[in-house]
Amino acid sequence: MKVLPIYQVDAFTSELFGGNPAAICPVEEALSDELMQSIALENNLSETAFISGADGNYHIRWFTPGTEVSLCGHATLAASYVIRHELGDRSEELSFKSLSGVLKVRFKEDLIELDFPAASYSQEPVPEEVASLLPFEAMDSRFNRDDLLIIAPDEATVAQLDLDFTGLKNSRVRGVVISARSERVGVDFVSRWFGGPEVAIKEDPVTGSAHTMLTPYWSDYLDKKVLSAEQISQRKGHLECEWVENRVLLRGKAVLYLKGQIRIPGGS
Repeated sequence: MKVLPIYQVDAFTSELFGGNPAAICPVEEALSDELMQSIALENNLSETAFISGADGNYHIRWFTPGTEVSLCGHATLAASYVIRHELGDRSEELSFKSLSGVLKVRFKEDLIELDFPAASYSQEPVPEEVASLLPFEAMDSRFNRDDLLIIAPDEATVAQLDLDFTGLKNSRVRGVVISARSERVGVDFVSRWFGGPEVAIKEDPVTGSAHTMLTPYWSDYLDKKVLSAEQISQRKGHLECEWVENRVLLRGKAVLYLKGQIRIPGGS
């Protein structure tokens, strides 16, 4: 058997047991897609990230328990935390090669800033099989290559949702984002993210990648460039979001929960 290091980090939170937990596996030798998928399934977290590289330049891949995904915000933030605080790379900027191109991460005092491409989206009606599961009438909706965004009447509606889209038969989306404007001081908008059948996740606690669509939408709606967002799942998470031309900057904190070793096939 072969031994690999593993870390579990709570992302987009300053407190343990908050935010979104991600497993981070630094690797020196390439692992097969099948093995990485098996590790992600065994971890049974919303995301496991595999990273390789040094001195500010890295490669990253993200796996849910069910599939590889093209972009994941919270696991990138968690990986950046591990690189700086556990692996000792003190670079002020990290560069990750990924399925979504080269992603930049910067350290801004106690915040980690993700520099992601803004998601392009179109205005489309909510598909009937999704609409039939909603306990409210959608105020607006948008669609991009990954997620369907549905605007709810208010924050209370979003908070009370108990939805399961994992059984959808004809869904072309990775997940469904339900969002609303917040009336609380210091919070501009709230959201929750519910997974479709492919990702095998009923609800993701905090979804950084979804905010690449949420940020342009609410920035345009509220006429603000810098926004304070909360994903109001049971674990809750906080993000500072900024829309800069065709990029979205997502800022947040992270906390280390676990570090150890896993055993995988191979080696002596």
